[in-house]
Amino acid sequence: MSLSIGIVGLPNVGKSTLFNALTGSNILAANYPFATIEPNSGIVPVPDERLDVLKNLYSAQKVIPATVNFVDIAGLVAGASQGEGLGNQFLSHIRSTNAIVHVVRAFTDPNVIHVDDQHDPAKDIETINTELVIADLQTVDKRLPRLDKEARANPKIRPMVDQLTEIRQLLDSGTPLWTRSDIDLSEFGDLHLITAKPVIYLFNVDEADIANEELHKKLRALVAPNQALFVSAKLESELAGLDPEDRDELLESYGQHESGFVQLVHAAYDTLGLQSYLTAGEKEVRAWTIRKGSTAPQAAGVIHGDFEKGFIAASIVDYDDLVAAGSEQAAKAAGKIRTEGKDYVMQPGDIVEFRFNVTK
Repeated sequence: MSLSIGIVGLPNVGKSTLFNALTGSNILAANYPFATIEPNSGIVPVPDERLDVLKNLYSAQKVIPATVNFVDIAGLVAGASQGEGLGNQFLSHIRSTNAIVHVVRAFTDPNVIHVDDQHDPAKDIETINTELVIADLQTVDKRLPRLDKEARANPKIRPMVDQLTEIRQLLDSGTPLWTRSDIDLSEFGDLHLITAKPVIYLFNVDEADIANEELHKKLRALVAPNQALFVSAKLESELAGLDPEDRDELLESYGQHESGFVQLVHAAYDTLGLQSYLTAGEKEVRAWTIRKGSTAPQAAGVIHGDFEKGFIAASIVDYDDLVAAGSEQAAKAAGKIRTEGKDYVMQPGDIVEFRFNVTK
């Protein structure tokens, strides 16, 4: 499955700088609103140290990591849902993403202008959330009257009207849908409601505040219980141009073990309930993204629909067991390779070879 993350926030909060650092791109990151007009998209490999280990173990010809597609969406402003700052165009780009990363300015720099000359993370968060809620409210208001009319002719869909009415009431109160896990949205996936998407708050802090736990606690309280990350876009830009050894050394000097990018990918997988499994052989070593709790046939279907339809069994070895054994043959001799059936739930360390039969 493809993972797509939309980067949103007010103008001049560091979105484009962060996007450039994450994707190795070179888009304009300017000190004025709407430097980004069209959304910029970048596909980035998900870091996974296991892939290189398996490449050497299998003498594989190539490695194919899982990927994340980051979409840098132009800065939103108050009134975006009404078209301010080309807001309607910008909001439409968020609907196709799996999750939202809301970048919030938490750095101090008098040379970087703020859209309303104030630096208040709580207010900035409220501004963006309000625009997303209003955009969803507009979407629901287009669907609800039509659905209500259909329900008069077909009483069976009356429960859907009641559900959508409840959703509308929630939005009308100014509440983003991500705050209510008890609301059933299964019937309304085609609406692509923005506030139904999981949100990760990424606070763009000064380099000196990356390890400032007192500040982190204060900012985290603004968005609880959502995921909150603390990253310096400026530092990420510096890290992007370094080789791995120098990058690790610079991170350690700030008391960090992972770059903001790695933290963000982990947070996205956790928030969306995703995990990876691996396939390996002489031709290629590859990581595949699936939902946690996926069965073996469902995991096979990520490779090809025919694999799921004709699933017979899965030959599985745990990554740690394989590496400890030193080779697939040694792992087999040690009884570490097992056969699993249709009910098997995939685990993060699984290296899999699927057996399937497709009849025409």
